[in-house]
Amino acid sequence: MGKEIIYHGSYIAVTDPQIIKGQYTKDFGEGFYCTIFEHQAIRWANKYETPILSLYEYTPNENMRILHFPDMTDEWLDFIADCRNGKRHDYDIVIGAMADDQIYNYVADFLNGVISREAFWALAKFKKPTHQICFCTEESLKCIKFHSSKNCSYED
Repeated sequence: MGKEIIYHGSYIAVTDPQIIKGQYTKDFGEGFYCTIFEHQAIRWANKYETPILSLYEYTPNENMRILHFPDMTDEWLDFIADCRNGKRHDYDIVIGAMADDQIYNYVADFLNGVISREAFWALAKFKKPTHQICFCTEESLKCIKFHSSKNCSYED
């Protein structure tokens, strides 16, 4: 697999990506999150007053410990549940669908025992495809190189 362009949405151009650590648990744990979908990164950026889309060249490295979820599966759901509950993992890069706001509500309901695993899948299967790639280690950040950035305000 060769180089590809991936996207990150924020309020500034992120020329020097960093592993984001903090109290807010994310789908795949601490890391720097990007996507292959430009429109999705633009949505992320438009949560801010000054939405900026950063583009990176991503060169995969087969020596990295990569966990890839090509589809939303029970393993994907369990991994997100673990990460959202603060459990750490030792992967360099994790790739898969994103538990966006709507899906995350279903994940939260599943974690809290409000809905069953079967009910989660019944609700989740009709949602639009999403994608995220989480660079979880400093070493993994060497796989991406800042390419450019641009303002990406939604057109009214």
